[in-house]
Amino acid sequence: MSKTKLELTWIGKNERKKLEPRILLEDPSKSYHASQKVTENDIFDNKLIFGDNLLALKALEQEYAGKVKCVFIDPPYNTGSAFEHYDDGVEHSLWLTLMRDRLEIIRNLLSDDGSLWITIDDNEAHYLKVMCDEVFGRGNFVSNALWQKVYSERMDARGFSNAHDHILVYQKTDSFKINQIPKEQNTKQFNFYDDVAGKYYRRRSLRKEGSESLRKDRPSMWYPIEAPDGTTIYPVKPDGTEGRWRWKKDNLDKRQDELDIVNKDGRWEIYVKQYLEAAATRPPSTWFPNTEVGHNHEAKLEVKAFNPDDVFTTPKPERLLERILFLATNQGDLVLDSFAGSGTTGAVAHKMGRRWIMVELGDHCHTHIIPRLQKVIDGDDQGGISKSVNWQGGGGFRYYKLAPSLIVKDKFGLEVINKEYNPEMLAEAVCKLEGFTYSPSEVDWWDHGYSTETDHIYVTTQSLSVDKLEALSEDVGSDRTLLVMCGAFRCEPARFANLTLKKLPKAILDKCQFGQDDYSLNVANLTDDASDDSIAVQD
Repeated sequence: MSKTKLELTWIGKNERKKLEPRILLEDPSKSYHASQKVTENDIFDNKLIFGDNLLALKALEQEYAGKVKCVFIDPPYNTGSAFEHYDDGVEHSLWLTLMRDRLEIIRNLLSDDGSLWITIDDNEAHYLKVMCDEVFGRGNFVSNALWQKVYSERMDARGFSNAHDHILVYQKTDSFKINQIPKEQNTKQFNFYDDVAGKYYRRRSLRKEGSESLRKDRPSMWYPIEAPDGTTIYPVKPDGTEGRWRWKKDNLDKRQDELDIVNKDGRWEIYVKQYLEAAATRPPSTWFPNTEVGHNHEAKLEVKAFNPDDVFTTPKPERLLERILFLATNQGDLVLDSFAGSGTTGAVAHKMGRRWIMVELGDHCHTHIIPRLQKVIDGDDQGGISKSVNWQGGGGFRYYKLAPSLIVKDKFGLEVINKEYNPEMLAEAVCKLEGFTYSPSEVDWWDHGYSTETDHIYVTTQSLSVDKLEALSEDVGSDRTLLVMCGAFRCEPARFANLTLKKLPKAILDKCQFGQDDYSLNVANLTDDASDDSIAVQD
């Protein structure tokens, strides 16, 4: 019998795109930093990328593979209203493909101890869960948390009032360790003192009331304990009813040093000492109530503070991102959001001392994200979590856009190198295509990058003569090798032992699909209404 596996299938699942790994071009006029507030802890290498997020993720893959501690994404929820003229099977398949292609690169970007957090609603949450099981491995599913996204129920709802979103959490490997939530302690009840361990309160071992408080309910918790005077004590309630201890015998035996057995009015009472913890914590809950992490209305007010004329339709509150980044990261860690929306992730990461990368294709990259981050950096943003983290400003970010496709067709239909590429851009792009690190040498004019300490690359559109190649070979020397990517060469390819000769653009044409500039059309371009909640880029 043939082996089969559980999997989610859809139309077009087996179609794979060979994405072009574009280079990123900084626009210094849109980059921003608070030079007047520079401190030693300021971070300037944050990246805001304007462009298609699938191409942007591919552009980041070589440099950042295995380096991102936390990815938070709030993708289009695919509610269906954007696709009323399309067959549901096709529409649903397009959304699944859009997500699968991005999730696969996101997994590569995550560090071994990294995690992915996805907000989604009921329309696709359960399909997305199965897909993530395939991409990350079912064993790397961490949790499905629920965020209470509204502050009041809808009284005009048909059927159920939708009050929550899902937050799917996946780890790259089991090296991921989630941070614990600070736990409040009622210090007033710690009115006893131990010379060694400090303050404590006494918790009764006898469970006096509540469900399953009787011997018949939990017989394994009925056993004798010896008092200091040798009396045998059983868990009997004051009214004579057979009760039970709070802990099993094995657990209580391990806590003998913490027992406090007191004679009260001729009756032995058994307590366990509960000490006051210096930094008490608790595991995070899968329930994220709006009282703790905010709601949609709160998020819109935060956006309105920096763009009152164009309130973003579906933002997330800063407190929600603060909770996620607190659980998943530590100060200095790198955070990525490839569906940046109004920029909440970057704003919160910035205030919390995390490094960040955000990707956004919509106009709100300029109308919302940049103004928001400028206010954060200047210290003028005192909304959201600013006061709770005592944010005063500082740091900065660099703005990038995706370079155009390296290969285009000329008027005769021939594939040629894009004239928009200058020599530096060409060298960087070819390095990325060939798997080299772009790092022009200040010593060797021909050295544009390396794959190892001794293997280097040289990129030019020139036609190289035998004499020039011979001089180049001598300069490289016998202890190094050089990949030469050039317009043409006038000798046999294997003539020089330390040179590998390849022609441009022929040598790179099969590397990927060139000329593809918009991979978001699967969802966004299926409707004319870009403001529809169902397809608006979430945040």
